[in-house]
Amino acid sequence: MGAPTEYNYADLYEAIADRIDDREVVVCGDTRLTYGELDRRANKLAHHLQSIGVGKDDHVGCHLVNGTEYVETVLACLKIRAVPVNVNYRYVEAELAYLYDDADLVAVVTSTDYLDRVIAVLPKTPKVRHVLVLGDADLSTVPVDAIDYEKALAAQDDSRDGFPERSGDDLYIIYTGGTTGMPKGVMWRQRDLFFAGLAGGNPGGDPATSPQEAVQRAVDGGGLVMFPVPPLMHGAAQLGTFISFWGGNRIVLLPKFDAEDVLRTVEKEKVNTINIVGDAMALPICAARRGPCADLDLSSMFVISSTAALLSPTTKVELKELFPNAMLIISYGSTETGFQGSMPDADAPGLVFTANADGRTAVLDENLKRIEAGSGVVGMVAQKRFVPVGYYKDPEKTAKTFVEIDGDRWVMTGDQGTVEADGTITVLGRGSVCINTGGEKVYCEEVEAALKAHPAVYDAVVTGVPDERFGERVAAVIQVAPGMPTPTRDDIEAHARTLLAGYKVPRRVVIVDEMQRSPSGKADYPWAKKVATAAGD
Repeated sequence: MGAPTEYNYADLYEAIADRIDDREVVVCGDTRLTYGELDRRANKLAHHLQSIGVGKDDHVGCHLVNGTEYVETVLACLKIRAVPVNVNYRYVEAELAYLYDDADLVAVVTSTDYLDRVIAVLPKTPKVRHVLVLGDADLSTVPVDAIDYEKALAAQDDSRDGFPERSGDDLYIIYTGGTTGMPKGVMWRQRDLFFAGLAGGNPGGDPATSPQEAVQRAVDGGGLVMFPVPPLMHGAAQLGTFISFWGGNRIVLLPKFDAEDVLRTVEKEKVNTINIVGDAMALPICAARRGPCADLDLSSMFVISSTAALLSPTTKVELKELFPNAMLIISYGSTETGFQGSMPDADAPGLVFTANADGRTAVLDENLKRIEAGSGVVGMVAQKRFVPVGYYKDPEKTAKTFVEIDGDRWVMTGDQGTVEADGTITVLGRGSVCINTGGEKVYCEEVEAALKAHPAVYDAVVTGVPDERFGERVAAVIQVAPGMPTPTRDDIEAHARTLLAGYKVPRRVVIVDEMQRSPSGKADYPWAKKVATAAGD
């Protein structure tokens, strides 16, 4: 193809692949693909999707663990201007039914591991008309059109014939946690996300000034081996994959997180940079390094990057001791903002970060004016320009989160913060109710609704309590229904697991005689946190 004229990811990738066809791009287990091979496999999948009527703005679910097929699915969708949608593979049926329906999925790519759940959900999600399945399975039980993934690819040619002209305005949707309720799809224009989430194709340097320059940088780059450890269902890992593409580098994937497998993969593939999610991944990695992986040669690794969750001070110290050759980088941002900045001192307590130098990040007061450095005023952390279009099918939440100020469009992150005298920003916490457990966001109201479906639960308030490994764990304060026997924690957990993914299930349950609520009847979350924390395990 000719030089791209748009910041469109399919255009950029194809132009890069044409120049560095034989350079390795992605490795997962025994599967190794070059830029050209990945491009051609994605072309085949794109043709298959076209053959079943998938096209511009149609949504395709990626219900998969990490693997080359996940990357192929994303690229295939973008090639035909369809929209890949990340699906949390931990979801149980009720959660999947919500997501499939809310996202308006018309097709799903999944594996035999999750096929039973998909089959159970399909009668409730009539828009899904096609399923592609990785692995050997009896597809006769699938109530919609279904086909083996590899057979679908084998029936198609690997050319780019018949693909539509694309645009930098083409959408990229990442489903993410919000402050309350179920997850929502954050809609980005690809060109905006290129600069906000992908550092303009050049992390740590000047952003590209044209699509052609972005391609040339990838061609001239290469040599790095990058390892996004989190699931690709999380935005951070997806963005890390594209950042690797724009650098002309190679990415390494593991299907699921296992600390020993991570370190053995670093040694085997001579990984240079890894991205993890806070203490939830760092603590097991440190334990593996102290124990069974103590003798591994990890000298190739020179960067450990953490996003999406805090690293505790003790964990930072341990990482530095166990991996003395690696620079520790802690990034701040969200799915709605992309990268906003990094912590200037990895030993600093709490979350203090240096904002991007382009002035897009600020802390705004109640009048939506920038807070002066060193004033001590607490305000809302916000970011302008290169922001999402909004939340998919949620105009009310979009209006609250994305606001126009003096001609600029801002995203209000929900984080409270102050600006220090040196210009760094201290994040004080969410003004809304949300638990971050190992990088996973858990919405208290969702868990409360699930708990209240138990016949013995009269009232429930869910909160987060400190956890050494995960930062926070889910705790529930429960009032028992009159005349009902008091449920045990095992009872509550077994019930919750029928409605919620495992990471949302309360690990601590506290029974109280009477629930304390505000005069308006709203949950008293500070009180619940105090009660749950004091109760201990």
